[in-house]
Amino acid sequence: MTAEQPTSKAQLRRLKRRAQFTKAARGNRAGRSAFGLQAVAVDAPNAGVGFTVTKKVGNSPERSRMKRRLRAAAAACARDFVPGHDYVLLARREALSLPFAKLVADLGGLISRVHDEAAGKRPSPGRGQRNA
Repeated sequence: MTAEQPTSKAQLRRLKRRAQFTKAARGNRAGRSAFGLQAVAVDAPNAGVGFTVTKKVGNSPERSRMKRRLRAAAAACARDFVPGHDYVLLARREALSLPFAKLVADLGGLISRVHDEAAGKRPSPGRGQRNA
């Protein structure tokens, strides 16, 4: 028989549709060496998380390993995700070699940074009007 799962863990939705990813791409962004994070507010009761790993970053086993590491980091930071937002993690090559504890710490920091930018607490240089 199986043991009951703890109910105190935050629930995360998985983003699966292209429209969810493109909407997140229009939101706030922040990045580290191992991955980038995009976030946008949505009308949903809990947070949604999606993962993008392009063919540029490695072959199939490497991309799968990056996705597994990012999913595990997202699960470890589940309480940091703000309900009513969608997040997309964009993997970079460094996600393979970075220690897992650093990966989790970076993700936690990026989540708060994305929401600081949304609240207008951080000036974002270089994001001004284009073709002025």
